[in-house]
Amino acid sequence: MTIQNKQDEVKALIREFHEQCAPLEKPDQLLHLVDERIDAQFCECHLLGSVICQLGTTDAPMDPDEQSEYKANRDIDEDSVAFQKMKDDAKLKRSFSNLIAEWRKDADSDDPLKIIGGQHRFEAIRFALDHGVGVYHGVKVYFDLDLQQRVDVQLISNTNIDISGDFIDRVRESAKGSELRTWCQTVGLLGDEQQFTDSYVRRGPISVRMARTFITNYFLGTGFDTITFGNRSTTPMLYKSGAGDEEWERTKCGHPDLWQDAVLMTAGKEFAALVKAQRDAFSPVKGSAKSPADYPEKALNLAIIGAWAFIAGVLQKNSERLKKHFDLKNCSAHDPLNAAALATGKHEPTDPDNYRGLGSRTDPQERGRFAELFFMQAEEGKGINKRWVDSAIKQYHAKQSQLAAESARAKAREL
Repeated sequence: MTIQNKQDEVKALIREFHEQCAPLEKPDQLLHLVDERIDAQFCECHLLGSVICQLGTTDAPMDPDEQSEYKANRDIDEDSVAFQKMKDDAKLKRSFSNLIAEWRKDADSDDPLKIIGGQHRFEAIRFALDHGVGVYHGVKVYFDLDLQQRVDVQLISNTNIDISGDFIDRVRESAKGSELRTWCQTVGLLGDEQQFTDSYVRRGPISVRMARTFITNYFLGTGFDTITFGNRSTTPMLYKSGAGDEEWERTKCGHPDLWQDAVLMTAGKEFAALVKAQRDAFSPVKGSAKSPADYPEKALNLAIIGAWAFIAGVLQKNSERLKKHFDLKNCSAHDPLNAAALATGKHEPTDPDNYRGLGSRTDPQERGRFAELFFMQAEEGKGINKRWVDSAIKQYHAKQSQLAAESARAKAREL
């Protein structure tokens, strides 16, 4: 499409928008502007709340052509005090500004005004309309966005609030396609048609960060075996939410058949089964409702996710020990991860007084300790106990000391 054709198309969309939405501004007052950072075309105007709600929707997919069933927006925080105040203000004729929308007519939607920023204000406006109150509100409307422009607008539209790294990850991953989400749904880490979380909460959906951490550590682990494990650094990696995607892209480029890897998929299913078993162990039916709140979700601690996947990769060439690793989910004497035993784990010389045991943090030391624990557990396959926890912590620190000594010797030889 030529530049002139694109401009003509945008002008036609603006005319259509004006005819259907009847903004306060007359046609000659409606300025056609350009965000030159991403070459995105938009206008700013004022629309009646009734028009916004009649033609608008927060069910705005990032990729309407390929992933139309997955919306890009954050979930509404119904319990937020600020949101309740916003609704009360709207009922008292508060005029909001800076709603961000895209005018786009999708084949499967009757709502062309896609709200991509300000969904809480949108819901407050709808609440006011339900109580007979409708006033003008300021709206910034984009036209003819491509996928990358939509990603950028989605992110900048949320920078005026406390946007989570998980939300940024979800937006970026959605822009890449549906492969990671589909993989997680297939193995059971997400439910059917479930989206990644925009901010992780207990018993909620997993985050993009969790899924990426699992997969990358599995592949890192395949570079080890049971012989080399004892004399090499075995600290699993951890993605930072909201950061760049370079490491994740390297993982995908290094494993082009990632989504069809049957062994990885088996590991994913086994870990999903462990997550379920851990949760089930603390269901009210089993009389464990009074246990600490983090115990049912212990398997989704990021240190555990990374270390469990790492060891699954390490043991790929040892089917007997791999089976014992997978069978951890079947421990019936207590919860599979024995959260109470993990809580007792502590390295007295180095851990601070406020350290609450294994599974309470996600730093490199925590991840390395869990790698040792899961590797040891797979020797006997009888589950996690205090003896293993204490031994794993000591083994981790002994290995770190040995590696540091070897590094010092190597540097001394270079002098």
